[in-house]
Amino acid sequence: MSSFVINPYAFGAGEDADAAAYLNAVETEDGQALEAGVRKAVDDFVKGCKADGIWSAIKACCILAGARTLDGALTPLVGTAPTSYNFVSGDYDREDGLVGNGSTKYLDSGRNNDADPQDDKHLAVYLTDTSAGNKVPMGAGASSTGDSMLIQANGFAYYRINHGNAGPAFTGTYALGLVGATRSSSSEIEYIDDGIVTTFSSTSFTPTNLAILVYRRGAGAYSNQRLSFYSIGESLDLADLDARLDTLMTDLAAAIP
Repeated sequence: MSSFVINPYAFGAGEDADAAAYLNAVETEDGQALEAGVRKAVDDFVKGCKADGIWSAIKACCILAGARTLDGALTPLVGTAPTSYNFVSGDYDREDGLVGNGSTKYLDSGRNNDADPQDDKHLAVYLTDTSAGNKVPMGAGASSTGDSMLIQANGFAYYRINHGNAGPAFTGTYALGLVGATRSSSSEIEYIDDGIVTTFSSTSFTPTNLAILVYRRGAGAYSNQRLSFYSIGESLDLADLDARLDTLMTDLAAAIP
């Protein structure tokens, strides 16, 4: 006699309430249900972030993967929905995320650079492709005092949170995976690239009153990178976020046919 085992994730049973609300909103935008494995991957991510103590720091966030459609992918996990400029459905891939074109396409995150405390803030993106050249996965402003950004330009990678005009900048290009910076003091930031978290001296300044953009920082600078996640909010543990995102992206890839 054969047995039939029901996967509870096919029906949302046992899901975290925040994860379930997000997943149901994505399905509404998609116009159809997500695979049970996709639902479980997102649910595990949210539960994991809560267990790590980093969930409450995330104030504006999109998982730009997993959903069946671009509209689904732009459904916010946390915060308000971003405003999309010039993206089309062909720019979106369920496993690898959303790609910019380096000239006209970007998202307005809906969160301002001064929305979080001067010394309690993070910016983060998950890169699924990268290359040399000028790239602007996220930013607010044009390198003025108090701006915040993650940019790659002229052979340097920059990680800035309410920074002074002079830095920090490091020779090289961003690696695949989580790229981000967090500030929990007036004198230092931590940044992550290629899975390594580094502390760097960086004096904070009053944050500028500018929108935080994704695939752009303002002043005409855009990115053609592909991202599968972005997050903005208060300071958090970048290593914990990195581990959760690596697992999320691996699980989504396994669940998507």
